[in-house]
Amino acid sequence: LFDIFVAEVPWTVSSKELKEYFSQFGSVQRCHLPFDNDTGFHKRYCWIKFSTPEDVQNVFQKDSHILEGAKLALKQQSHRRHSQRKNQSK
Repeated sequence: LFDIFVAEVPWTVSSKELKEYFSQFGSVQRCHLPFDNDTGFHKRYCWIKFSTPEDVQNVFQKDSHILEGAKLALKQQSHRRHSQRKNQSK
């Protein structure tokens, strides 16, 4: 499960750069930046997984996140909703 959904990622930013940027807020376990097989470019959004809930809180303490001049759009993922959906499909 991922903690943060990040949209509006500039085309020029790689998953390595995203991981480096978000590491200032805590320990990043994983950064998933999906690519479009047809174009070869990433889809301009990613998911970030942190080690602790405190790391996630640190990210949201900052008003805005800007990479290469573009403001990132962040949303905290709701783990509760995901587990409810899983239970409903059984």
